[in-house]
Amino acid sequence: MKIIEPYFEILQMAEADQIYQLLELAARNCYKSEDHIVDGSAQEFLERIVKSGHESVIEHVSITVRIVCDRGVLAELTRHRIASFSVESTRYANYAKDKFGSEITVIKPFFWQEDSEMYKEWKRAMQMCEESYMNLIKSGAKAQEARSVLPNSLKTDIIITANIREWIHIFNLRCSKASHPQMRQIMLPLLKEFYKRVPVLFGSVYEKYR
Repeated sequence: MKIIEPYFEILQMAEADQIYQLLELAARNCYKSEDHIVDGSAQEFLERIVKSGHESVIEHVSITVRIVCDRGVLAELTRHRIASFSVESTRYANYAKDKFGSEITVIKPFFWQEDSEMYKEWKRAMQMCEESYMNLIKSGAKAQEARSVLPNSLKTDIIITANIREWIHIFNLRCSKASHPQMRQIMLPLLKEFYKRVPVLFGSVYEKYR
C-alpha cells in the first residue's frame, strides 16, 4: 500500500496577458468601445468589469487542472456542474496489476499525526481494504466488483476544465472554513497559484482566503 499527499498540476492556462487581452476584447464588444484598446489598458478595465459584477465576460477563458485527491474530495468537486470532469475509474483500473504496483494508493489524512492512535487505526483499515480487494481479484472478481471494498481515502486522479467564472465560484465554496479540511488542503494552494498567474481576476477571492 502506498500513502501519498494530494497534489495538483495546471495542465492548460494561457499567459496572463493573453487572457486579459481576450477578455478585454469580449467586454468592450458589449459597449462597442474596441477603439479604446491600447497597450496596458486590459488590466484596469477588467478590474472595473469584475467589480461591477459583469462576470459573464470572464467565461470566455477556461483553465484545465489535474487534481490527485481522495474519493471524498472527488465527490464534492464533481457537484460543480458548470465544469468538465475526467476521472480515474475504479471500474477499469485494476490495482492488482503491475501498472499500479500491485497495490492501492491512498491519500494521507493530514489532520492526524502519524504516531496517533487515530492515524494508526486509519492505516490498519486501509491495509485491510487493500487485502480484501486483492483477495477478491485473486478469487476471480472483476475490478468493478472488487472496488466495493475500496476505501474513501483511495487516491483518484481527476482532470477538471472550467471557465474562470466557475473557478472563482469553486474557490469561494471550497476554500471557506466551512469546507472539508482535505478540500481546503488542495484548493488553497491551487487558488494561490491561480492568483500568482492571473492576479487581476483572482485577486479578490485570494484576499478572502490568504
